[in-house]
Amino acid sequence: GLFDSSCRITVLCMEAFGRYLDLHELYNEFINSKFGSLMEYSAYVGTFAQTEKIAHNLKATRPYKEYLEHILEYLMSFLYRTEPLQDIEKIFTKLESEFEEQWINGEVPGWENKGTEKESVLQESAVDLDYYSTVEELVELGPEKLKEALTARGLKGGGTVQQRAERLFLLKHTPLEKLDRKHFAKGDDLKKEIALIEMKMKRLCEILDEVIVRTKENAEKKLTLTYEEMEAEREEEEVQADSESDDEDQQIYNPLKLPMGWDGKPIPYWLYKLHGLGQEFKCEICGNHSYWGRRAYERHFKEWRHQHGMRCLGIPNTKNFNEITSIKEATALWERIQAKQGQNKWRPDLEEEYEDKDGNIYNKKTYTDLQRQGLI
Repeated sequence: GLFDSSCRITVLCMEAFGRYLDLHELYNEFINSKFGSLMEYSAYVGTFAQTEKIAHNLKATRPYKEYLEHILEYLMSFLYRTEPLQDIEKIFTKLESEFEEQWINGEVPGWENKGTEKESVLQESAVDLDYYSTVEELVELGPEKLKEALTARGLKGGGTVQQRAERLFLLKHTPLEKLDRKHFAKGDDLKKEIALIEMKMKRLCEILDEVIVRTKENAEKKLTLTYEEMEAEREEEEVQADSESDDEDQQIYNPLKLPMGWDGKPIPYWLYKLHGLGQEFKCEICGNHSYWGRRAYERHFKEWRHQHGMRCLGIPNTKNFNEITSIKEATALWERIQAKQGQNKWRPDLEEEYEDKDGNIYNKKTYTDLQRQGLI
């Protein structure tokens, strides 16, 4: 990722513990790229989401896509850390469904002319498929005319005249949006991916609007401060953040160290006693993991951690092993079960009976031994 764990503390300080965005790395990436331009950091903070200002020929590139991915990655990281209750996945799922419809209609913000450009090219190519009933009739149009008609619809324009005609003829019975992706030109796919990332980034910027405004104001203010003033302000912010976190800790009075409930407050003491949550059960099979309360302990025998431990020992996790938490006890019981299963097995050499001509009965092993010696 763009921001690894080694610089997490620095990032928290630059963000003033969630008050501001830290866009310095993204700013440097922007001003040193072909699609970027030189500007002050404060100006960049106020305009980085205005992607429509960048020319289309500079946007439809891999470096620009990577730059957008870096912005999206950072904004998502910031939101996860500062607003953990925001359901980003749900927001993106809804946005993606809206995007598909807008893209087909050429209505994606910043990419609207995609649709109008295609309409004008379609008019110039003037290939109305209603007038053609076979592929052979389309072949007569020639390679250049077919290429124009295909590229106007975002389809691949290469191949022989026959292949081009066959590709164009697919649209007679299949709508463009339902056509297999393999028939589309790669450049169009890249533009679509970039447009979707832009929409996601702008949606997150709408959620973080107040933070962005605050970041821009802070960046502008810093331009007028001396180094000593900036250091003093930073120290003040750190002290303020520490005091806020201390206040939050002091607000929750929990002298008995009771577990927290769903509302973020300690559960009632009577409930704690009722479920025996002060009682600790350790399971050696689970790697000496502790379970608090009888209910959690009994339930854990069917959970993944205990099942994994039993698999590692090569023992099936059956009801026979309920309440057994010691590895030694579990292996001893498994050996006894296997031995018992072995005794109950059908052993033909000892239990299969044979009778000689005199009516004497022998087991299979004895009978075959006597027969080999010629005694029977």
